[in-house]
Amino acid sequence: MTTIIGVQYEDHCTLVADSLVSDDSGRQWSHPNMTKLNKRGAFIIGGSGEVAPCDIAQHLWNPPAITPKDKKDIYHFMITRAMPSLRTCLKTNGYNFDEAQDKDSGPRFQFLIAVNGQLFDVDEDLSVMRSGDGFYGVGSGAPIALGALYAGAEPLQAVEIATKISIYSAGPFQTETQYSK
Repeated sequence: MTTIIGVQYEDHCTLVADSLVSDDSGRQWSHPNMTKLNKRGAFIIGGSGEVAPCDIAQHLWNPPAITPKDKKDIYHFMITRAMPSLRTCLKTNGYNFDEAQDKDSGPRFQFLIAVNGQLFDVDEDLSVMRSGDGFYGVGSGAPIALGALYAGAEPLQAVEIATKISIYSAGPFQTETQYSK
């Protein structure tokens, strides 16, 4: 499963992710090529959940370029330009948004996306959300890591704490910081 957290600061954001991947059978995988935080142009994408949509978003998607006008309202940019582009890429590469799923199993995928130093939580329907307190988390270990953040831990420490409790998260850890431009 996964632990990815993000923290929004005044002029930048930081994302931290574990590196353990598991398949449907529960087999666990760890390899330097399988990173949970990937850069795509001006975007950093953290992916949790089903592998296919994460791989498509993190390796095949060519996000739209951000104009100076877009920088004035990145939230609007995410809703009107970035998410339609991502939806098209997912569909073009075989992801079926209409496929039935067990609602009790949680979201099929969830992303934390950094753009121009701002963080966004993107759910499986590509809805875009922002956190009023600046803390974000996705994956099975996220509730533990978020609790650690609220208790005063630094981002890396929060993910380290989560991996001590969640058997589906483990190091090594990846940290990415993005500043507003």
